Amino acid sequence: MIVVANKKRKIEKLKEEYPEAIILDITSSSTSKSCQKLSPFYPHRNIPIPGDSRGMTAFSVEGIWQGLKVFENAGIDMQSFRNDTMKDIKRTVRKFGRPLGHQYGVYSKDLLNYLDAKRLIYAPAYKYVLENVPEVKAIIEKIRLKAQECDIVLLDYNTNPENREASKPLSHAELVKMYIEGRYP
Repeated sequence: MIVVANKKRKIEKLKEEYPEAIILDITSSSTSKSCQKLSPFYPHRNIPIPGDSRGMTAFSVEGIWQGLKVFENAGIDMQSFRNDTMKDIKRTVRKFGRPLGHQYGVYSKDLLNYLDAKRLIYAPAYKYVLENVPEVKAIIEKIRLKAQECDIVLLDYNTNPENREASKPLSHAELVKMYIEGRYP
């Protein structure tokens, strides 16, 4: 069984709840370089930017997500696509004003609402990484096989079961779980 838990929970509590489980922090701040590669912040490079982007690519899924975000005081940010540091990727309301949506590609005029952007931008970009980055494919396969033997707890900052809660951010750990279980959206 694969379970998603909030990274802020105490490890001791998780070990009590899942005594035989393997606990994997798959965030960008993970101490495991291998697990970090499942973070949407990880700069895998050459990830196709969804929508009307005419073959353009980005370094990370989060770079795509942040780069296509449109605010009342700022449009898309091409530099986000090339951020390879896993730092300073997030674009904030404080700096740019109220978010208006996500542009559906670099050259598109279509502005997607949050739910559609998760479905048409974030999920496809992350799925591309899961299916096309050899190191990530290998990690996913190891988790899949281990989950047949014991419980696996995936740690993420966001927990959004099934990623259906529109008001909450996507959980990439939930996407990993759903992918392994053959239920990717």
